[in-house]
Amino acid sequence: MAMQSDFMIIKALENGVQVIGLTRGQATKFHHAEKLDQGEVLVVQFTDHTSAVKIKGKATIQTSHGQTESE
Repeated sequence: MAMQSDFMIIKALENGVQVIGLTRGQATKFHHAEKLDQGEVLVVQFTDHTSAVKIKGKATIQTSHGQTESE
């Protein structure tokens, strides 16, 4: 059975923002990374394999729960 997935929209406010996907399961591991430059937008989705997203750098993050900024 597939889980219902939530989306996040990440917009880089500076060059070099890193978005890192983390796995689901007994041991959390990095499984995917993207680097965004200022103004670039990435739409990410939680899946059966992705349980968390780490954002390094200045970005705006929009979810169904609201909007926040990373510093």
